[in-house]
Amino acid sequence: MKELPSSVSIEAISDGYDDGGIDQAKTCEAYLTRFKEVGSDTLSQLIQKLANSGCPVNCIVYDPFLPWAVEVAKKFGLIIDWMSKLYPIKTIGPTIPSMYLDKRLHDDKEYGLSIFKPMTNECLNWLNHQPISSVLYVSFGSFAIVEAEQMEELAWGLKNSNNNFLWVVRSTEEPKLPKDFLEELTSEKGLVVPWCPQLQVLEHESIGCFLTHCGWNSILEAISLGVPMVAIPQWTDQPTNAKFVKDVWEIGVRAKQDEKGIVRREVIEECIKLVMEEEKGKLIRENAKKWKELARNVVDEGGSSDKNIEEFVSKLVTIS
Repeated sequence: MKELPSSVSIEAISDGYDDGGIDQAKTCEAYLTRFKEVGSDTLSQLIQKLANSGCPVNCIVYDPFLPWAVEVAKKFGLIIDWMSKLYPIKTIGPTIPSMYLDKRLHDDKEYGLSIFKPMTNECLNWLNHQPISSVLYVSFGSFAIVEAEQMEELAWGLKNSNNNFLWVVRSTEEPKLPKDFLEELTSEKGLVVPWCPQLQVLEHESIGCFLTHCGWNSILEAISLGVPMVAIPQWTDQPTNAKFVKDVWEIGVRAKQDEKGIVRREVIEECIKLVMEEEKGKLIRENAKKWKELARNVVDEGGSSDKNIEEFVSKLVTIS
């Protein structure tokens, strides 16, 4: 048997915003353009560095957020499809901590990484005082930059829906809120925080709906915890994810943009009420519960994800 490495070495490349972070970018498009330019250059430098160190790179694994990585791989003549040749593709997941699904790993309660510090006590204490399935949870994730006009429409849409809401607004996005919005918001009606423990929030019995940008992690977490959604996708894979939410899984609705690309307050209000209150939303809410059970079953012992992981590990051990 081959001797396996005793440790994993971590190296970094640059996205072009090392000094101040992603919030320096004025738009998502500007960030991606800069990341492609600087990322390609620093990835190339890293490959050359490792080649000279006696530990050369022989493959690159990348995801849809870094499509330019394949061009770098081709430039250096690296194999980019070695995994598909060695192993057939198998599906696994949802890959969220076990204690929110099958509960087989009792210490597996969080990812172990958070970009921002969550206001855990404030969020959970507030939720504990809300009726069951009465709260709208709103979050656009770690990176999405919402235009000021859209932020204003979202704020008034939430307020006009007459549902209590927990809204994550990152500190860099807070200046875009309407004037006096926070001052006029009563603690009974809503809570606005810079960050929250999303898994714990989605699991809470008071949550009735998730208004989301449709980032893949957020979608998986909502499915796994049986929370119906209002989808307002922003970029990259999110429109595709939103289509799955609405048309394939039927666990939410998609709020339509106008000709300026803005989802207006009336549309937001209508979507929230449909999912949380109206008879039309009953099937959506029932489907969300169904998909929660399906998610738990596939990762539980004997489920398809569990079997696929076992098969993959068995083959890996045999090859080693």
